[in-house]
Amino acid sequence: KIIPLVKEWQNRPLQSVYAVVFLDAIHFKVKQDGAIVNKSAYMVIGIDLNENKDVLGMWIGENESAKFWLSVLNELKNRGVQDILITCVDNLTGFSQAISACYPSTEIQKCIIHQIRNSTRYVSYKDLKKVTSDLKPIYKATTEDMALLELDRFEEIWGAKYPLIVRSWRNNWE
Repeated sequence: KIIPLVKEWQNRPLQSVYAVVFLDAIHFKVKQDGAIVNKSAYMVIGIDLNENKDVLGMWIGENESAKFWLSVLNELKNRGVQDILITCVDNLTGFSQAISACYPSTEIQKCIIHQIRNSTRYVSYKDLKKVTSDLKPIYKATTEDMALLELDRFEEIWGAKYPLIVRSWRNNWE
């Protein structure tokens, strides 16, 4: 009785335009055929033009890939989504190209939380609080010029010890 309702929800028509769509995956391990394997749960949340949030869909895949995301985006298109104004995504290789293939006019916004998380991945524990504190003025700046000044300041303090952080921010600045 539940399965037909789930299938109906998974295939329901969607609105033609969404203001913002968040696309992300969570990774976990499951036991399958006696072995532990990696799985990814893909989640798409949309905010429509009336500011209402809706879970547009959930999918399970072997691991997160731009190819799988492309199939998800095509499914959204087939369910009626003609345009997305802004997508918010992590920096997965090929993700932006997959979005542009389905929705060429969509503005792609890289998620600041992922940028911060990636920045602190290799920071020693004794530096973690200070590094995260010194990153904050960059992403809290009121203008891009101020943010760039803060990034320069961060580089002066931490660039020698953590050059990958500075490189990541500069490479993902747009």
